[in-house]
Amino acid sequence: MNGAALKAARAETLSWVRIPPSPPASPPPQLSPPVAARPEDLRDDPPRLAEALRAEIRATTQGQPVVVAFSGGLDSTTVAALARDALGPERVLLVTVNMGDYAYRRGNAIVLEMAERLGLRQKCLLGQVMQHRIQRTGPACNRCTREIKLGMVRKVAMGRLVLTGSNRSDTWGQRGMKVCNGYYAPLLDLDKPQIRALADHLGLQIPRIGEHPRREGCKLKHLLKPLVNPAYHGRAVAEANEVLLEGLREAGVSAELANVKIVGPLRRNIGLVNLRPVPSPEVWERLRAALERIPVLDEVHLVDGPVELTVLAGPALAGDPAGRAWVAQGRLAPDFAFPVRVRWVPTANRRLQTFQVVGWRPLGAQEETAPRGVSF
Repeated sequence: MNGAALKAARAETLSWVRIPPSPPASPPPQLSPPVAARPEDLRDDPPRLAEALRAEIRATTQGQPVVVAFSGGLDSTTVAALARDALGPERVLLVTVNMGDYAYRRGNAIVLEMAERLGLRQKCLLGQVMQHRIQRTGPACNRCTREIKLGMVRKVAMGRLVLTGSNRSDTWGQRGMKVCNGYYAPLLDLDKPQIRALADHLGLQIPRIGEHPRREGCKLKHLLKPLVNPAYHGRAVAEANEVLLEGLREAGVSAELANVKIVGPLRRNIGLVNLRPVPSPEVWERLRAALERIPVLDEVHLVDGPVELTVLAGPALAGDPAGRAWVAQGRLAPDFAFPVRVRWVPTANRRLQTFQVVGWRPLGAQEETAPRGVSF
């Protein structure tokens, strides 16, 4: 083949593998100049606060794609909406860690519903197996948040900044920083009422599961002892809390607070039912009968007045008065329908790394005035 023919053959071959040019990518949004006021100075002015937070998100992320740790609740939905508006929907990915049996069925539906409303892509991860490992040594919500809810999200973020809904109403918000170690919490300086006002301004209507007026989502937080046997302890807390909400829906009852706390020694599951307002005798009988049909639930009691909880403190917690105060006031009390008094009992059992509620009793009228958070 002469030179001219070879050149023509090469040109023909190349024409078969030529890839058409890709359409130009949309340019990243222009970074806004620094705003005159910081977001924390505009807490009570939702319109200006939203504008300031969008500008802060653009400046902090430099317009790059981000991941939002997404639960479908008030905090993460508000962050997702702000990130979408600041960066564009193509640069925001929602990542949800689903807890399997310990996720409310209504909660799963809310996650999908809110992702669709926001018009954002969503990815789901499964964290149930990790929960079995972490909760085996006692209730550990903060560790679960750090290692599962945020840790798993960070792994799939592939270097992208992870936006969270941490705020002043939770432990992370009180002790953390806005940007740290690959995480960014735009709402860190706000409390729940301020975030709710911001969400209202953004036109966000967040559906409720019905278990708590503020913090919803995981049934395992109602297991107040180690998750040693998932088929016994885990099944009890998962089924009891789903049965309770289903029974309330069937009875046409709307509750502000609704949960079944699983307490007692490891060999016995005692269900303490917290409902606010307290149900009528007729409704309670129907709920009690449904709960007693759960084979792994050994006792069922309605919390209808102040109670005293007997709580074992693991070696680390036993020597930490501030930690015991947080467990009593921040972890236990908010989920009970009536005031709680804690009787702490130290244990040398190093397999218990946090705490275990081993017993309970109603408080009499004279006892109700005694100080709460009894120490040992």
